[in-house]
Amino acid sequence: MSKTTIALAADHAGYELKDLLKKDVEALGFEVLDLGTNGPDRVDYPDFGSALAKAIINGDAQTGILVCGSGIGISIAANRHAGIRAALCHDETLARLSREHNDANVLVLGARTTGIEVAKACLKTFLNTEFAGGRHQGRIEKLG
Repeated sequence: MSKTTIALAADHAGYELKDLLKKDVEALGFEVLDLGTNGPDRVDYPDFGSALAKAIINGDAQTGILVCGSGIGISIAANRHAGIRAALCHDETLARLSREHNDANVLVLGARTTGIEVAKACLKTFLNTEFAGGRHQGRIEKLG
């Protein structure tokens, strides 16, 4: 059985947090697909949000983690793609609910708005929470 692959991507504001989270993802036993960026040079978040969305849609990864300064722009970029449910989370409760109720397949974090320890807790919660299904399933189907 192959390992689950988690795609990670960030813009210039989020690359440091992405790199820290990458180590945690690997420590949890997942394969990592790092889609960049890997430095402070200015880049455009839509390019990275779209690249991660396409990696999931194409089956190169099963889920993903996105990071930009606030998390807002890169989540919008990812959510433009059918089948992507990117959830901007600021705490463990939102990370849990995004999986349980919304079957989110992408966790989005704001590097300038979320502390490192909170981001790590969100990551762990997101990756360890299953979709509850049931009454939530019909709502997810309406998303397309």
